[in-house]
Amino acid sequence: MTNEECIIAFAALAQSTRLETFRLLVANEPKGLSAGNIADTLAIPHNTLSTHLSILARAQLVSSKRYSRTVIYRANLTHIKLIMSFFLTDCCGGKPEVCASLLTTLSPCCPSKENIDG
Repeated sequence: MTNEECIIAFAALAQSTRLETFRLLVANEPKGLSAGNIADTLAIPHNTLSTHLSILARAQLVSSKRYSRTVIYRANLTHIKLIMSFFLTDCCGGKPEVCASLLTTLSPCCPSKENIDG
């Protein structure tokens, strides 16, 4: 991960429609959504959404796959993980207690299957 890649990703998300689109795709992982479903859910014109999806794709935040006549978009969680890791590298300056509350906040909202089955 480079500074430029991180800046491109943050710039792509620094617009409300793109941020809403990305959050919607994250919420619909791993299935993803068609462009039509995204447009309908967020009440965005299809041609406007296409531009936003292109920007998110160039920033490597979403991927798409064609199934017959439908294109399914998914959030690229691997890339966002790399961005967050890059962004938070050395956040505590060697003092883990400084970052403890941040790491607690970043813990997953849903327990993993491993934690449930324990």
